[in-house]
Amino acid sequence: MAKARLAKMHLPEFGMPETMPEIPVEVYAARLERLRARMHEQGYDRLVVYADREHSANLAYLSGFDPRFEEALLVVGPAGDPAVLVGNECVGTAQSSPLTMRVELFQDLSLPSQPRHRSRSLQAILTDEGVQNGSRIGVVGWKSYATPEMMDAPSYLIDELRRITGDSGSVENATDLLINAADGLRVINEIEQLAFFEWAACQTSQGVRQLLFGLRPGLTERQAVGLLEWNGMPLSCHLMLTAGERAAFGLLSPGDRPIQRGDRFTVAFGIWGALNCRAGFVVEDAEELPPGIADYVEQLVGPYFEAVAEWYGALRIGQTGGGLQEIIDRRLGDPFFGIFLNPGHQIHLDEWVNSPIVPGSDIDLRSGMAFQVDIIPATGTEYFTTNIEDGVALADEALRDGLAVEYPEAWARIQARRRFMADSLGITLHPEVLPFSNIPAYLPPFLLRPDRVMTLIQGQVLPSGKKVT
Repeated sequence: MAKARLAKMHLPEFGMPETMPEIPVEVYAARLERLRARMHEQGYDRLVVYADREHSANLAYLSGFDPRFEEALLVVGPAGDPAVLVGNECVGTAQSSPLTMRVELFQDLSLPSQPRHRSRSLQAILTDEGVQNGSRIGVVGWKSYATPEMMDAPSYLIDELRRITGDSGSVENATDLLINAADGLRVINEIEQLAFFEWAACQTSQGVRQLLFGLRPGLTERQAVGLLEWNGMPLSCHLMLTAGERAAFGLLSPGDRPIQRGDRFTVAFGIWGALNCRAGFVVEDAEELPPGIADYVEQLVGPYFEAVAEWYGALRIGQTGGGLQEIIDRRLGDPFFGIFLNPGHQIHLDEWVNSPIVPGSDIDLRSGMAFQVDIIPATGTEYFTTNIEDGVALADEALRDGLAVEYPEAWARIQARRRFMADSLGITLHPEVLPFSNIPAYLPPFLLRPDRVMTLIQGQVLPSGKKVT
């Protein structure tokens, strides 16, 4: 592979969608039936899906409803409309769900000191929903554990389920039905969901693009956040933006400190379905870097970009998660780089669903999977970090054809990004790889010169025909 170099670059405008793709009610109905089929295969009599404000993705995926201020429970039987248990403030909201559900008020889900006198007991509700002595119940929380007895739903719910089902029944963690890294329902996406993810990635990546090209010393961190132009879409994680010494701590929110020349800098902006992150130094060139790291690009950013480029080039349907892991281990395995998390993971409404990318993983990547390119150096040194986090998806020929027909504007943006990555950055993608970001693999290490970025191409030519230097 060619060596990475820093070059002046023109970043095209890939365009922005005018409207947000909606998930049709028929898709929600089909998801419920697929869940029931898996429930039957696993021998569960009922499934209970728990959701709270931060962990609502499983419920929202199934129903289009996410609880606000309080928690919710979805009880799924083998047939009929599922029941959703909500507190005082979500009774109306739950009825707006695209999926038809029987809304049951269970006031213990409400906020402290709110009224509790109008709802039935949890035992009565669950019993009426078919939970009984000897039942096998699957509980969907938000992650899986080493044993099925471990769950992250509240103890009062698990205790009640175990009391009702008794010694002859069982209550198990069934979250893998939705998030298993190989074939969970939420890791294999429909055309409509992929179109929504592309819309979401446009919002976050365009925001980060505006920040990269609008950043200047003197702005406070909070003022810099305004450049992202968050449109009110629910966040998938707390918005992160820090400069200076605080940037080394990672996941912090912005403050009032003015951004200064020479600062470390990091930003991460995520909404349902997408996240983009970039990191570097608030300088124009290597001469402004802190003492001792004038070779920042040569020692960290260049090797990192080469590794990410190889990762992108290897991404395809049928690739194993272990194969992608091996690339990063081989290229960035030196302790200096500090890579300690999975180099890439599946993304959905929540920023991290699961990841097949672990050492030795034989999980084959499949059509319909959406990924976050999320390879994070944590050097713990004055070199700080560098970072490309963008969204991509895998789509076989049939899925690509459907996307092109049903969402032609999104398809045109995807194709333009693929051309830019190949022609300007030197990253050639397999046909099934769909980049969703409007800053696709675009990495400026010196943030006050966002037009100077990493590339693998020598003697690059700008669209104007002017030779770059």
